[in-house]
Amino acid sequence: MILKTKLSWGLGFLFTIIFALACFCSYYVGRLGQEADSILKNNYNSIVYSRNMLSGLDDMRSSITSVMYDTGRAGIMSDYYLKLFESGKNLFETNLKAENNNITELHEKEYVERLNSDYEIFLKLCLQMKDGSRGSSAYLSDFLPAWEKMKQSIASIYDVNMQAVVRKTELTKHDAAHFTTSMAIIGSLCLLLAVGYFWYFPLYISTTISYLSERMRHLLKSSGVTFETKTNDEAQIILQGINLLENKLGAKKENGQRDQA
Repeated sequence: MILKTKLSWGLGFLFTIIFALACFCSYYVGRLGQEADSILKNNYNSIVYSRNMLSGLDDMRSSITSVMYDTGRAGIMSDYYLKLFESGKNLFETNLKAENNNITELHEKEYVERLNSDYEIFLKLCLQMKDGSRGSSAYLSDFLPAWEKMKQSIASIYDVNMQAVVRKTELTKHDAAHFTTSMAIIGSLCLLLAVGYFWYFPLYISTTISYLSERMRHLLKSSGVTFETKTNDEAQIILQGINLLENKLGAKKENGQRDQA
């Protein structure tokens, strides 16, 4: 194998080390990013939906409660409470719809289906309270229990997603620690290989050139050529030796031609 080929293989080896290290880092960084993105997109969104549903549910309850116990407007909902009720209803239904499309965890589907069923009952009671067809006794016996049941269903959705966030966060931390350890090991191996390359190739080249320069000295000496140099550069020694041999061969050739003439 010629020297140029060996150098090419060595540089290619270094490039391979750098490329492999870059690919490894990109893979693990991308993996950690995907895990973090999964937490944000799925579980965090469900937590936000749950909080918004609780807020909307409280607005609906507050408006109904205010009308039920406002003796001056028995059975009649003022504009303020009507707007509050509609605002809470829209907020709740918007986030409930979003949650129905964001089911990712075990048992979450059961909780969402139960919430859908509970909401139908709760909304029916709200409309009955709103138009005055149900009295305060129904408020205590039916409305408040239905409201509490819905809060429990929302709390279940919230809890299952919070638990998933904690679990996935711990997994992400574990993966990050594993990534750090792996990077330390692989980086150390790559560093050792690179140091080995930088030690071996210059040594190989310098040894080869030193051998050639020493052989050149012996060749010149055996040829009767006086060779003195002040440089320690092996390449210069070889070059000067070649020039001296060429001069000697040229002189012999001229002498031979003169003898023939």
